[in-house]
Amino acid sequence: MEGWNRDDSQKRGLKTEITATIAAELNDFLDTGTSDGFDLERVEAALRQKALFVAARFLEDKINQDTSDRTGATRSCMFCGQDARYVEQRPKRFTTVLGDITITARAYYFCSACNRGFCPKDYRLGLAESSLSPGVVRMVGLVASEGSFMEGAMLLHELAALDVSEKCVERTAKKIGEAMIQDEATVVTATQNSSTTMYMGVDGTGVPMRPDELKGRNGKQSDGSAKTREVKECVVWTADSRDEKGNPVRDPGSVRYTAAIESCAWPHAGISEEVPPFARRVEREMVRTGYGAAPRQVFIGDGAAWIWNLAAMVAPDAIQIVDLYHAKEHLSLLANTVYGAGTDLARQWALEQHAALESGRLDLVLKAIAHHKTQSGEIGNKATTEFEYFYNNQQRMRYDYFRSLDLCVGSGVVEAGCRVVVGQRLKRSGMFWSIPGANAILALRCGLLSHRFRSFWERYLASVKSRVA
Repeated sequence: MEGWNRDDSQKRGLKTEITATIAAELNDFLDTGTSDGFDLERVEAALRQKALFVAARFLEDKINQDTSDRTGATRSCMFCGQDARYVEQRPKRFTTVLGDITITARAYYFCSACNRGFCPKDYRLGLAESSLSPGVVRMVGLVASEGSFMEGAMLLHELAALDVSEKCVERTAKKIGEAMIQDEATVVTATQNSSTTMYMGVDGTGVPMRPDELKGRNGKQSDGSAKTREVKECVVWTADSRDEKGNPVRDPGSVRYTAAIESCAWPHAGISEEVPPFARRVEREMVRTGYGAAPRQVFIGDGAAWIWNLAAMVAPDAIQIVDLYHAKEHLSLLANTVYGAGTDLARQWALEQHAALESGRLDLVLKAIAHHKTQSGEIGNKATTEFEYFYNNQQRMRYDYFRSLDLCVGSGVVEAGCRVVVGQRLKRSGMFWSIPGANAILALRCGLLSHRFRSFWERYLASVKSRVA
């Protein structure tokens, strides 16, 4: 704030003043003596509360001493630019990381042109449109991304001695998430990754939705209705590290996520105006992570047709690989259908096909599957379906060749992402989401897990403060 501009000597004096004030209060509070019978936990909590209270009063006084927000009888409206008139000083109570404070010196202006009022000081301090300070809002974002809104309120109380209601946690977290959605779509800064090989994987997982979000949608329930909407997730990572056997493994800290309930349906391939929202999201991630500029790009998926349609459109030069473990699972499920689940014959047949698949003998796998296509009923139908799956993905299943290039052939990072990003937060018992609510929390969670929250937060606060004329 304008009234707080200080030189170094003034800042040192302020620090000394705060330290001395808190020290004096705590010395009066703490009864010095021996440690016999000393309840350290109780004293810790009491001292923290006392220190925070003193610091909050100090902050409150300093903010109220500054009256630079009162610039005259009128000032430019921060919403429409017309003249807004000064009305009065309006007090308001705010929750800060130090506790509650009351700011009494808040100049309130009203603009008759747009019929809106505002307090410039709120925007300068990052307090606009909220009763929470920026520090508390940031805490809310952190706790709400990890657990339920009720758990977030509890953690704020237990760990930070802050009383923020469950509903306030929910509203605040969704507001941050909505801002992150906008930020993700508009701030796409290209980066250069030092890795010569970069991996991308996409997948989808269902999230339980509110009934009004499911009207008219077909699903997998016995009556044909749906209970979920699909979250589509994109994961980018590098794998320059090696395990004890020399196989490539994910580099620690390299994983980046983006996810949303969005369509990836491509009604008319090649028409840029009709590129689906999720494909746009993937394209932004390619720029943001440096994937699009990597000398060697790898695109891994579970074999679903929409994944390869997407890969062909956004990363046509990428090496496409069907996740080895999904391919093996297909063979194991077919073995159970043909020979009976859990039988020795089923296990033996599946292991033989797994070995042939990994060694590059997909021709043997196709021949073994084709042998069962002529059988009637469920076995024949299942074998026909699996034959088409392996036949259509032959070029994506050259696992011996891919390994000779030192490439990862598994999408474990993507599968883990579905659990970590989506499952652990949005698929817990009793949770039902709206599309905007789910997307807001997904944006918040992806931003935090991808180490982008800090840069977003700086832009967010700067945009709030910049509205003051």
